[in-house]
Amino acid sequence: MNMLIKATAFAAYKHRNQRRKDADSSPYINHPIALADALANEGDVGDEVVLIAAILHDTIEDTETSLEELVAQFGREVAEIVAEVTDDKGLPKAERKRLQVEHAVHISGKAKLVKLADKICNLRDIAASPPADWSVERKREYFDWAKAVVAGLRGVHPALEAIFDKAYEAKPSAV
Repeated sequence: MNMLIKATAFAAYKHRNQRRKDADSSPYINHPIALADALANEGDVGDEVVLIAAILHDTIEDTETSLEELVAQFGREVAEIVAEVTDDKGLPKAERKRLQVEHAVHISGKAKLVKLADKICNLRDIAASPPADWSVERKREYFDWAKAVVAGLRGVHPALEAIFDKAYEAKPSAV
């Protein structure tokens, strides 16, 4: 429990100046906390390493956090899971999205749990409070891309996969 609280405090500090793209510009930290909540309370995942990695999943990608910093603070296993779900921001967005689909099947089971929770939470956020400037078509494209990523994660946790499928049902209708 202490390490999970430490990870939450660490992520809150690292993401302290970041906001989500929704109309309310909600605090970014809500997103990693939602992942851990979905894993623990909907998926009944009790693996502390997975929950810590969920809290930290965007720190390398979206903040000035290094892999070495995560290893020193939270151990190699947590850091490696975070690394597995981290996009290379040096690549164009379309390439990053393509690689997520391609690599999903090859990541570890623990990384698959984090990635699955990420996609569940992103679909829920887009359905409930989407980025203000996203068209219906862009939302639909995101839902379909997330479904392609999750196709490579299937088999890791059937209950969470069913939760993803339910979230996918909220896919915006065509205009």
